[in-house]
Amino acid sequence: MRIDQSQALTDPAGATAPRSTRRLRVALGTWVAIEAWAADPPPELATTAATIEQAAIEAAYAAMGAVEQAMHPRRPGSDLARINSGVLHNPIGLHPDTWRVLRLAQRLHDLTDGVFDPCLPAQPGSLRDVELGAEPMLVCHAAVEIDLGGIAKGYAVDRAVEKLIEHGCRTGLVNAGGDLRVFGEREEPILLREADAGFRQVTLENSALAVSDVDATDRPAEHQGYYTRNGEPTVRRYAAVIAKDAATADALTKCVLFCSPEQTAQVLRELEAKLT
Repeated sequence: MRIDQSQALTDPAGATAPRSTRRLRVALGTWVAIEAWAADPPPELATTAATIEQAAIEAAYAAMGAVEQAMHPRRPGSDLARINSGVLHNPIGLHPDTWRVLRLAQRLHDLTDGVFDPCLPAQPGSLRDVELGAEPMLVCHAAVEIDLGGIAKGYAVDRAVEKLIEHGCRTGLVNAGGDLRVFGEREEPILLREADAGFRQVTLENSALAVSDVDATDRPAEHQGYYTRNGEPTVRRYAAVIAKDAATADALTKCVLFCSPEQTAQVLRELEAKLT
């Protein structure tokens, strides 16, 4: 299933905005589209809304690049490469972004009774063998091979949105293939392209949408993708989740794929998300 944007940016009053800044680049193993709109600044600031938007978008792409570097499973020097090859019982310092993503993963691991686990079965350890410290560090008590491909892209989208807001953008969106987040006073109709080539429309407002398709052929090769250690087939072939942020939506699609309907409903309630 893919996400397609289907509406122009609108201003807070609901009228079509006269202009916005849009960029499309390859990042995180996919095409990432970023759109930003900033109000015209006071004349004394000697800048323009377009300049603000351009700087914000550059910062957003840079933030996504930092997430990719820290959480690539095999890139030399990445947090995951150091974790997966680290010495057992020794503290390993982490980038704060990696620590936050692992904290979310542990929460979902607990909520799903271990069904959601980004530790691949190539090593004996599971997420229960990973001890997260109060600071950005961890200790592994068993050998693990962590792959955060099912969360990291959503988290990178959130970091990009944070940068757009920090730089003064009032509305916008970040679309990274199967992960999209909209912020500000706008409603964004989104077309979900499903496996049967049909379309279904949903509307996002200050929220994120993530989709996962087991049969998709365009996932980044460096990530294993869908998380389960017991080898059981998925309950669903695809999932689409709306949540408050893209990391949560992205991770929850994996829970939906593997958890029972009852367990799925409980986790969605806990994280204030919904299937669509």
